[in-house]
Amino acid sequence: MLVLSRNDLEKILSMKEVIKAIEKAFLELYNGTAKVPLRTIIDIEKHKGTMLYMPCYLEENDALAIKVVSVYEENLKKGFPTIFATVLVNDPETGKPLAIMEGGYLTAMRTGATSGVATRYLARKDSRTVGIIGAGVQARTQLWAVYEVRPLKKVFVYDISMERAKSFADYMSKKLGIEIIIAKSPEEVVRNSDILILATTAKQSVIDGDWIREGTHINSIGWVGPEGRELDSKTVRKAKLIVDSKDAVLKESGDIIIPIKEGIIDESHIYAELGEIVSGAKKGRTSNEEITLFKSVGLAIEDAITAKLAYEKAIKENIGKEVEF
Repeated sequence: MLVLSRNDLEKILSMKEVIKAIEKAFLELYNGTAKVPLRTIIDIEKHKGTMLYMPCYLEENDALAIKVVSVYEENLKKGFPTIFATVLVNDPETGKPLAIMEGGYLTAMRTGATSGVATRYLARKDSRTVGIIGAGVQARTQLWAVYEVRPLKKVFVYDISMERAKSFADYMSKKLGIEIIIAKSPEEVVRNSDILILATTAKQSVIDGDWIREGTHINSIGWVGPEGRELDSKTVRKAKLIVDSKDAVLKESGDIIIPIKEGIIDESHIYAELGEIVSGAKKGRTSNEEITLFKSVGLAIEDAITAKLAYEKAIKENIGKEVEF
């Protein structure tokens, strides 16, 4: 069995390739040949932790994998990361374990790439400025993916931690060669954005729908849980809403669940799933004036297709460590 570390994955995964793979996965999801149950969540109350299990089989792409994620809120006090993630890849024909790989970087790449696919279909063609609220690990791959599908000129970023915002700006400006401005407030970010990325852990909305310009596209990947949100109801109501999975967001996303409970929207406000847009069954952006919103909670199809890509590239490039199983 092949073992791939984060460093290995950084060597072999390119954002362009992952975006291409993710688009194929969402097309398969739309076609109905993906077996992807809702994630199984186990609360470990005794140790203040949560385990998430995300299996998937993509028949058309012949990708079989499961991701296991642990979230332990008190780990930082113990000197450990809050989140650990591992992906196991199996041979679909025999069930043989093929590879195990670090899941944190893979998750960041596939989440960014999913927003990249959404941006390709939903953002204005003339979008040049990106705004980002939340400057953590996910924000880096979010910006990278959007950069691959639109010719960006300028980025505004805001984070409650100035140190984190500076680190993001320094790293990404060098990586992509574009100007990054550290904003003084979320409002400054939103009012300057053609494309807005929300990648926060906030449990209360961080923006106001009145700040959003006509023609803006929004990618929201933050807070997964029915009780919290990063979007305000006004934004959700005024936008054309596209989601990764209707079933998943109605169970897991407070950004959608809360406005429904408030009576601001109902389930019919969800215009389409991303697979419907990718397949051409429904149109994405239809004017330069409409506001589009992509809400993502993350699906196992993204992990499975990205893990297969990583495994195949690692074998081809002789990356990773083989161990007896």
